[in-house]
Amino acid sequence: MSLDRGGVAIGAQFLGAAAVWGASFLFIKVAVDGLSTAQVVLGRLFCGAVVLALIMLVTRRRWPRGIRVWSHLTAIGAIMCVAPFLLFSWAAQYLPSGLSSIYNATTPIATMLVALAILPDERLTKIKMTGLFVAAGGVIVVAAPWDTIADTTNGMFFWAQLACLGGTTCYGLGFTYTRRFLRKYDYDAITVSASQIGAGAVIILLLTPFIGMSPVSLTPGIVVSVVVLGGIGTGIAYVWYTNVINAWGATNASTVTYLTPITGIILGTLILGETIIWNQIVGGIIIIIAILVGQGRLRPTHHSPVTRPHTQAAEEARTPS
Repeated sequence: MSLDRGGVAIGAQFLGAAAVWGASFLFIKVAVDGLSTAQVVLGRLFCGAVVLALIMLVTRRRWPRGIRVWSHLTAIGAIMCVAPFLLFSWAAQYLPSGLSSIYNATTPIATMLVALAILPDERLTKIKMTGLFVAAGGVIVVAAPWDTIADTTNGMFFWAQLACLGGTTCYGLGFTYTRRFLRKYDYDAITVSASQIGAGAVIILLLTPFIGMSPVSLTPGIVVSVVVLGGIGTGIAYVWYTNVINAWGATNASTVTYLTPITGIILGTLILGETIIWNQIVGGIIIIIAILVGQGRLRPTHHSPVTRPHTQAAEEARTPS
């Protein structure tokens, strides 16, 4: 990573993606004050689809062709965009935005777990098993079931946390599905992102009349939150992240996962006045350690190089929040 103009620009895009994806939970929290869950997702995906379609037009990229590839892209749009965005938006009604960002950091672990269950070439190594156990411990510390049992005033708090874990599981399914079924197609990340987000926008547009028809209360803050959440977080940030992958490689680029919870917690605390409890910070640190362990980054480096465990699924796990 050089310090020339190109290196500085890539570094800025890396930090920009981390900041935007970390702030997305703040924007969701603001948006659900005046919009239903489905309406937030519709606005988000519509804005993201418009931005990415314009990028496709300006860069003269060709859209995918064929029923088979579009069936896969539509499935990915449902799994990676519609379902997790709905789950995180619903959870935002009951959880602090910083806590949601911590749960979002479990995406690489969820991807690893799904890949182990679905992909025939994935193997459960000691490193991966250790990472999964550490991650489970981190999630338990964050969830603090001892407090949930004792506190009966917020009956939806437990279910909202499960919804966040469901969202990261959807991300894991989506990344694994992408790896398995789109590997043979020669499309870059921008084309795939534009296609899946566009397909997701169509899906949520069809669903909203049935699941999202509630009164709308718009304020400047809600409008700005939806536009930024969609246009930048679900649009431009994908382009930034693609550039980082091309410049630094998937392994280095995936470290954005470690920064998004920090951004989410800081913004939630400063702007929304949220309180983060000690167990949430400790659990978040444990989850990050689990990611490092599962990806094999905490192994001693003084041994002779041998065949590395296959961690492609975890390396490909982005954090589209």
